[in-house]
Amino acid sequence: MEETHATREGLEQALYSLLPTGLAGVDAARGRARLRTLVTLRWLAVGGQTAAVLFVRFGLGFELPLGLCLTVIAASAWLNVFMSFAMSDQVLLKGWEAALQLGFDTVQLAVLLGLTGGLANPFLLFLLAPVTVAATSLRRRFSVSVAVLAILCAAMMSAFAFDLPAPTDDPFDLPALFEWGHFAALGIGIVFFTVSSLRLSEDEARMIRALDAASIVMAREQRLSAIGAMSAMTAHELGTPLATIHLVAKELSAEFVEDDPHFEDVRLIAEQADRCREILGKLSRSREAEDIVHANMPLSSLVEEAAAPFQGLGVELRVTYSPGDHGEPRIPMIRRSPEVLHALGAFIENAVSFADSQVRAVASWTDRQFMVTITDDGPGFAPDVMPKLGEPYVSQRGEAHLGGGDMGLGFFIAKTLIERTGGRIATRNRTLPRHGAIVQAVWPRTALESLESDRIQINTPSVET
Repeated sequence: MEETHATREGLEQALYSLLPTGLAGVDAARGRARLRTLVTLRWLAVGGQTAAVLFVRFGLGFELPLGLCLTVIAASAWLNVFMSFAMSDQVLLKGWEAALQLGFDTVQLAVLLGLTGGLANPFLLFLLAPVTVAATSLRRRFSVSVAVLAILCAAMMSAFAFDLPAPTDDPFDLPALFEWGHFAALGIGIVFFTVSSLRLSEDEARMIRALDAASIVMAREQRLSAIGAMSAMTAHELGTPLATIHLVAKELSAEFVEDDPHFEDVRLIAEQADRCREILGKLSRSREAEDIVHANMPLSSLVEEAAAPFQGLGVELRVTYSPGDHGEPRIPMIRRSPEVLHALGAFIENAVSFADSQVRAVASWTDRQFMVTITDDGPGFAPDVMPKLGEPYVSQRGEAHLGGGDMGLGFFIAKTLIERTGGRIATRNRTLPRHGAIVQAVWPRTALESLESDRIQINTPSVET
C-alpha cells in the first residue's frame, strides 16, 4: 500500500495490508440439494455404467454377469423415472432426503463394482463421486453418513465380490495385498475428500451469512440516508408556503381588533406558522441535511459525523485533519457515502470500546488518495486474532467491552463496505513502548472525490476537535 505515512504524526511501521474478501462469486446454498441436479448426475452415471459394462462384455470379450449388472443399472434408471413423476425437478430436497438418494447411489455403485471384481476393479475410485456430492451440498452429519456407508460397502466387497472380468483363456489373479492396498487408498481418499469438501463448504456458508449481514446493514444505511434526504427536501419545499401562511396571518391580525373573537385564532395561526418556519430553518441549516441534499461534504466532516455518536462514552475521542504529502491546503470535498460512514463508525466504536483513555481519528489527503487512520491506546489486537482480521465471526470482544457478546461481524462488515467503495483496509498494533491498535482506510481520490470539489474552496488549516 502506497503513502501510508501521510498524516502529520506518521506511523512507526508499515501497516499489514488486508486482502479483499472477494465475495462476488459466492452464491451457493448450504444443506439442501436440488432434485434436478441429483437426477441429472444419476442419468450420467446410468449412461456411463451401461456403456462400460457393454464395452467390457462385447468390446473386450470379457466374461461378466451381464444380466445382474444391467439389473443393478436399471434400478437407478427406475429411481430416476419415479422421481421425475413423483416430484418437481425444481424442488429442493431436505438434507435427509438427499442423503437417502446419495446413499442409494453409493450402494448401487458398490453392488455393481462387487459384480465386476470388487476391490480389484480399477473403477473402485468412482465410490468417491456420491461422497463428494454429499460433502459439498449437505450438512456434516449427512455427509459423514454417506462417507461411512461408502467405506463399509468397500469393506464388504472383500467377502462378497465376484471375480474380476477377464478373458476366458487368460484369467486375472491379483494378490490380496493389492486389493487391500486399493481399499486403503479408497478409504483415505474418501476421508480426505469428505473433510476438505466439508471445510470448504462450511467456510463458504459462513461467508454467505456474513455477506447477508453486510447487505442488511447497507440497506439500513441507505434507508436512513433516504429518510434524511426526504426530510431536508421537505424542509426546503415547505419553507415558501409557510412563509405565505405567516404573512397572510399577520395581515389578517391587523384587520381585527383585540376584542374580536377571531383575533386570537388569527394570532395563533401566525405564531404556529412562525414556529414551523423556525423548525424548518433548523433543518435547512443542519450540515448533515445540507450534505444529504447535495450529496457532498468535506472529508473532515465525514469523519466528525462518523465519530459523533461515540463522544462522551468515558474515552477521549479526538478528530483531527491535515494535508499529507503533496496534498492541497484546502479540505477536499467528497461524495457523502452511507457505506463509508457506517464503516468508519464501526472502526471508531471498536477503538472506543477497547481504548484505555484516548482514541484519535485522523483524516488526511494527498494528491492521489484519501486516508482515515484510527488509533487507540488499548491492548491492541491479540496475536491469535491478527492473522484472521477481516474474516467473519472473528472477535476478541468480551463482556467487559461495549456491546459485549457480539458475533465478530462488525470488522468484517466495515471492511466489506470500505472495499465496495473502492478502498482498502490496513491494520497493525502500535510499536512498544506504546500500546494500542491502528486501523487505516485508504481510497484513491477518484473513488470518493466529489465532482464539485474543483468549484468548492474550503481553506482550513489543520484543526483538532
